[in-house]
Amino acid sequence: QVQLVESGGGLVQAGGSLRLSCAASGTISSINVMNWYRQAPGKQRELVATIISSGSTNYADSVKGRFTISRDNAKNTVFLQMNSLKPEDTAVYYCNARPFMNWTPWYDAWGQGTQVTVSS
Repeated sequence: QVQLVESGGGLVQAGGSLRLSCAASGTISSINVMNWYRQAPGKQRELVATIISSGSTNYADSVKGRFTISRDNAKNTVFLQMNSLKPEDTAVYYCNARPFMNWTPWYDAWGQGTQVTVSS
């Protein structure tokens, strides 16, 4: 039911940083789970980072220690800070909202995606 718009992608050299933003057209404070996914050409979509309403976070092993997910409920925005970027991080990054009710996902909302390209 919420609409999501990603921004902040671009071209960066290996070792550089980017911060992605996901703006929601509704409150995210009531959304239990917010995720960042990514998909590289020819590869399956993969979950990169998760943040739940309590503030707890989880990360894919490939980005752990380099990426940080956060949320600003007052601004209805989720962020993904990406440091020490590698060419392997090149992908389209998607914001995802997945509210749960009684431990059951209610729906998935997706942004349009933002391209991240890391050059060597």
